[in-house]
Amino acid sequence: MIVAAEELGQVVGLQAACRQLNVPRSAVYRARQPQKEPAPRPTPARALSDEERQAVREVLNSERFQDCSPYQVYATLLDDDELYLCSISTMYRILDDHDEVRERRRQLRHPEAPKPELVATKPGELWSWDVTKLPGPAKWSHYYLYVIIDVFSRYVVGWLIAERETAALAEELIAQTSAREGIDREQLTLHADRGSPMRSQVMAQLLADLGVTKSHSRPYTPNDNPFSEAQFKTMKYRPDFPERFDSLAAARAWARAFMHWYNYHHRHSALGLLTPATVHRGLAQQVREKRQQILDQAYQAHPERFVRGRPTPPQPPTEVWINRPRTEAEAETDTTDLTEQSEPGQMAIPAGSGPDPQAGSRVTAGQAQRALDPGEDRARLGQGMAIAPPDLRIRV
Repeated sequence: MIVAAEELGQVVGLQAACRQLNVPRSAVYRARQPQKEPAPRPTPARALSDEERQAVREVLNSERFQDCSPYQVYATLLDDDELYLCSISTMYRILDDHDEVRERRRQLRHPEAPKPELVATKPGELWSWDVTKLPGPAKWSHYYLYVIIDVFSRYVVGWLIAERETAALAEELIAQTSAREGIDREQLTLHADRGSPMRSQVMAQLLADLGVTKSHSRPYTPNDNPFSEAQFKTMKYRPDFPERFDSLAAARAWARAFMHWYNYHHRHSALGLLTPATVHRGLAQQVREKRQQILDQAYQAHPERFVRGRPTPPQPPTEVWINRPRTEAEAETDTTDLTEQSEPGQMAIPAGSGPDPQAGSRVTAGQAQRALDPGEDRARLGQGMAIAPPDLRIRV
């Protein structure tokens, strides 16, 4: 912005240019001044020598104190060794000079998981599946609802309810749903989060046998599986969703009615207000043409009521993405906006580059890091299962 103000100032004058671009003139004048090299900071006479600083660092990183903060090291040396090396703040400064003011405990460094970028242009190309809990008859009791939806049409192609969450149940559901939908090899991509049934060896072997490409969300990123999450929210926000299901049979009966409503009567806003079944069966164009005829009749009867001209029904999407990749133009626009929003004379700070939230802890340079895996669900109930995909029953 400083350069733009200088260039515009040659045409309309600096005062008018700064007022138009909302740039302080003082910032322009300051930028014109030659940049001086900062004077070296003098070393105080009371500062530790290089040899003393190295000795302090060796003590801090020794096996005895490698898991202790400088506060603990300082007090332990005074009490147990009757030794004073330096102040606590000096210990932190020495560690900071070597990039060691971080988590010092032995931790595993997880490799960065790739972002799934999946697209569907017609039904049967991309499915998403997940498991959610349904409240059981008593506190801490749950039933598990497995749901598979077609991402392009949002059509629920298969579902089941069981008293437990296992890979064997998911395997059976996916196998029978794929057979019923007539999925050919190398046709389908199946996306899921990183739950234990989704990442099991049994599931991986089944998908390999079926010729289905598997895809997983990134760790701790529920937005990578948005369609299943949105379908669960629609279900649990229904007015007739009960506080608790009295039995497995009651849960199965309610879910059967909901899935029928969702597939055949729910006008989905992301599908041009069409039902999932309409899109899944390729009837979207016929329904839109019928809607267009009705709108044309209304327009011809009262054109003055349509201030924007001839109305048209909403258009369903031609492609549906999970994590659509950003175009170069979008990336450049975001970068430009970020730069313009920063104050004059200040550098824009990208997201995620703020202060380290673990700045008070330390880690030895090159030491591995470890992150805890999320805990498993507490509810693990009963034996047996009840399965009810659309128009299909699996009997055990």
